[in-house]
Amino acid sequence: MANLESAIDSAFWDQSISSPQTLDGSAKSVPGEPFPLDGARASKALRIQQLSFLRNGFPLGIIPSVSPPSQKDLGSFSLQTLLLRPSTSNWWFGLIGQFRPKKLISAIKTELQSADELELPVFRDAAKHFLDKSLYSVALATQLSLSPSTSLLWSTERQGEKKGYRNKFKIYHQLPDHDITLDAAWPELFMDHKGKYWEVPESISLDMSSLPSDSGLQYHFGIHKNSGHPQAFNALDGEAPSALMPGLCAKAAFSYQKRKDIWRQKETKEDLIIKTDKGSYWRPSYDVRLREPHAAISGIIGGTCAAWFGKGSRNVESQSEDNIPTTNNKRSPLSADFFGSACYTFQHGQFRKLYFDLTRVDARLDLSSLSSFAKRIFQSSSANKSLSSPRLNLIFQQQVAGPIVFRVDSKLLLDSKAGKLGPHIEDVIYSLSYSLRLLRSGKVVAWYSPKRKEGMIELRLFEF
Repeated sequence: MANLESAIDSAFWDQSISSPQTLDGSAKSVPGEPFPLDGARASKALRIQQLSFLRNGFPLGIIPSVSPPSQKDLGSFSLQTLLLRPSTSNWWFGLIGQFRPKKLISAIKTELQSADELELPVFRDAAKHFLDKSLYSVALATQLSLSPSTSLLWSTERQGEKKGYRNKFKIYHQLPDHDITLDAAWPELFMDHKGKYWEVPESISLDMSSLPSDSGLQYHFGIHKNSGHPQAFNALDGEAPSALMPGLCAKAAFSYQKRKDIWRQKETKEDLIIKTDKGSYWRPSYDVRLREPHAAISGIIGGTCAAWFGKGSRNVESQSEDNIPTTNNKRSPLSADFFGSACYTFQHGQFRKLYFDLTRVDARLDLSSLSSFAKRIFQSSSANKSLSSPRLNLIFQQQVAGPIVFRVDSKLLLDSKAGKLGPHIEDVIYSLSYSLRLLRSGKVVAWYSPKRKEGMIELRLFEF
């Protein structure tokens, strides 16, 4: 089933999106914007945990990724590896290293081509390019389990071509029916629905969310504080989202989710045990969440209310005196809204055989702001077109061979655009995954986003 919880998670500042722009492999989504693609949501496993697992299957433990750099000569291609990971029963420490080879290769090539003769001084000069700090990035992270239900995480990273450090601090506490999280970052990286990144100098969030229940009811409370004006991370122009402007926000959200199977083929013992002339053997599905063919419908509806405190709650000019990006969008001190999603899922196959045993389609219709949608109908001139337009998320999964699955996540904007009439594709992510039976519902995923020109390899657990 397509992830319906994106509807309520997208209202807050703690939803993580997969991104190779940081060494911890994630950025935050901008709250209050259209829901992100399911394939864009970050892995539940920490990046250091992912690298510790992935390095066993890659030569020399080096994992590649692609992301546009701040300096074009560095190149988009980078290599990551886990350099160090000591640990005890309740504590671990990790050191991640990243290297961008393009600039080094180009510099050495130029050095050798310009030399009349390949003598020792030429090679010595070429070797000096290895000392260029902009080629290397490093990140430190540590996690301490204070109790079985409480853990603390701290990390810091330094991008070679940038000044300063990116620091993150997180405390997570699990109650029987709730999760409590304190997140702090300076600076924090956010990504809007257009694929642009924004860096907020200081971001602090305190959230309490209920765990999914059989009744379908779920709620989320949070307090968030932004300090400093957001800076464009990878773009020279554009308006900063109003949700990232300085201020203090208290927000609450609730949702009700319901699911109904149209039909489902239950797993049986005969499916698990295969009899042959040489005897019987156990053959579970490559992924326990994909083991039963079915067709189902589901939906979620909910609402949010928020109160803003601070100067950012009033309308501001498009540019400050210091040429710092701001926004013309009015941010109301008090606001309330409703959202909803409806989904249809069809799956053929049990994902056990080597070929032609999995074809799955998820179609989810999202409406991220009922108030904007209503304004568009009755007051078209004052509607926020970004939020008022429904979006159709389509997920297609097809088994290639054995545990390998090809997947396409696409988002269609059901609206006209300048030069385009009718629905058109707003975003798409292609991925290839390798499911791991021993993890029951774990897989190694290699994905690429043409819109962001980014791609990376991740370990994902109990996720589609």
